[in-house]
Amino acid sequence: MNIEEGKVVTFHYTLTTEAGEEIDSSIGKDPMSYLHGAGNIVPGLERQLTGKAGGDQLQAKVSPDEGYGDRQGDPEPVPRDQFPPDLELKPGMMFRAETDTGEPVALWIAKTEDTTVWVDQNHPLSGVHLNFDVEVVSVRDATDEEKSHGHPHGPGGHHHH
Repeated sequence: MNIEEGKVVTFHYTLTTEAGEEIDSSIGKDPMSYLHGAGNIVPGLERQLTGKAGGDQLQAKVSPDEGYGDRQGDPEPVPRDQFPPDLELKPGMMFRAETDTGEPVALWIAKTEDTTVWVDQNHPLSGVHLNFDVEVVSVRDATDEEKSHGHPHGPGGHHHH
């Protein structure tokens, strides 16, 4: 079965930078699953997986425009007291906030100081060329429920919380 829209794809991957620095990997862990065509993974990797089948291996190079985009703007300071006092804040941590108009926005912590937290609207991998080493484990038809939810469900079903 080939990878196309509406298929659940399970794969192992190792993600590295252009310099060969490992960013993330599923090796030694459970493989990752996603619903093809639902925007669950970066567009460049999804495009290069189209047409592949279980057992296929590939090396996918993904430019920022098909990955996490180009960097825009600089981190901005936010007073530390705007965050819960017992929350341990670390660089790279993602959280959701609202704009002045109530729109949700994802932000990442760039750095922390005693009284200031620097937040960034850019994903930590914005502007980075991504190199994926991928092994497709399996491809199957998505269920109607998975299609309507826009993501795969694990063994035993899926529960919304």
